[in-house]
Amino acid sequence: MDTGGNSLPSGADGVKRKVSYFYDPEVGNYYYGQGHPMKPHRIRMTHALLAHYGLLQNMQVFKPCPARDRDLCRFHADDYVNFLRSITPETQQDQLRQLKRFNVGEDCPVFDGLYSFCQTYAGGSVGGAVKLNHGLCDIAINWAGGLHHAKKCEASGFCYVNDIVLAILELLKMHQRVLYVDIDIHHGDGVEEAFYTSDRVMTVSFHKFGDYFPGTGDIRDIGYSKGKYYSLNVPLDDGIDDESYHYLFKPIMGKVMEVFKPGAVVLQCGADSLSGDRLGCFNLSIKGHAECVKFMRSFNVPLLLLGGGGYTIRNVARCWCYETGVALGTEVDDQLPQHEYYEYFGPDYNLHVAPSNMENKNSRQLLEDIRNNLLENLSKLQHAPSVQFQERPPDTDLHEADEDQDDADERWDPDSDMEVDEKRPLPTRVKREAVESERKDWEAPKGVAEQARGFDIATHDIASTKSVDVGPMAIDEPAAKVELETSNKASDPMYPKP
Repeated sequence: MDTGGNSLPSGADGVKRKVSYFYDPEVGNYYYGQGHPMKPHRIRMTHALLAHYGLLQNMQVFKPCPARDRDLCRFHADDYVNFLRSITPETQQDQLRQLKRFNVGEDCPVFDGLYSFCQTYAGGSVGGAVKLNHGLCDIAINWAGGLHHAKKCEASGFCYVNDIVLAILELLKMHQRVLYVDIDIHHGDGVEEAFYTSDRVMTVSFHKFGDYFPGTGDIRDIGYSKGKYYSLNVPLDDGIDDESYHYLFKPIMGKVMEVFKPGAVVLQCGADSLSGDRLGCFNLSIKGHAECVKFMRSFNVPLLLLGGGGYTIRNVARCWCYETGVALGTEVDDQLPQHEYYEYFGPDYNLHVAPSNMENKNSRQLLEDIRNNLLENLSKLQHAPSVQFQERPPDTDLHEADEDQDDADERWDPDSDMEVDEKRPLPTRVKREAVESERKDWEAPKGVAEQARGFDIATHDIASTKSVDVGPMAIDEPAAKVELETSNKASDPMYPKP
């Protein structure tokens, strides 16, 4: 089976896309602690590859505006957000009850700049959703996002704030239906839970199932009430390879797109499903992983690409660099360019890594049973769900910072059909990121504001149970200033994950 992505089709899927890319230069400084497998440094490594491959020149580059308290509280509980804002390594011993209550301390440690880190990665995902809503790009990318385990009232699985839920809520302001697809090796439990009773958000998760964190995602979990059949779970066993993965992925996602007809798609590209991941047990190649991006891109629906898991960080950087190229429709050479992290990629210094010879425990019969089961469930959705007409919240004002005269990074590919005020030479290296301007707050009309308040109240009932239905709501645009945090690189011993 062809799972290549270097040579994209020359037809509709091969055309250029307008891509907005969100990156904060400080994100690589956040440090979960010695021995912890989650290393935000991988985002900086990915960015370095993008810069030296010249891919940044073909995208509009933004430094995300950090999400504010009230932005995070559109989904998360007020007291949980207050806790994240106030807790520090120096004060955590005085708040042991709170640490236990909010599941913070082991998998999800307290570290310097924790809240700023949450604000940054959430701001990038919501910012990407805003760009898509306003038609300013076709694809938005935030590799720092995709932290899919966080719940309304607690941290989980290295995730503190669920940026995905916040981005989906933003997309729902403009789109009646939003599709969430998760190719991380771990089940996307936090996102599924948030929208479990909604027919406006369909969640589809491909994941390792069995004695594996978080332990959820059974094929029989299909949603509840109005959300019945709008949650799809694809439980997989160890060693799944590219061919087996796409034997499921393509027909299932093709049927989902046909039946659900989403206005926007959010794709969580967790790289721990790659072969050789420290915490993973799948056997996907980078091309096989990226084939999912390529397939979802082919539908020409507004697409938000997010990061997620991934703990062999050199392969994470390889994967997300390659998938950025797929998003752009750009060929990426297998020979890595010289750059500041070049030594991480020895001894071959190539972009692609061959899968291992591990056993694929997913038999053809198992795959057929899963595929038939899920396609049957999808057949019970006869058509895209209708949504009662209601007044939509006004568009969020997007006033770009007046920095394009001297900023070399806020630019479009010359082949793009995006209109720009003037043409400038495209330098070979990125010097600094374009900063999204602070946007004005807006006030919804009375009826819409009442709807939003009603949803806010409803989401506070989510807690650790399945959520209520989703209605359109207003999410204020992030506008706070980021705090500067510094730390050392993490070391690399194995860290136990439940």
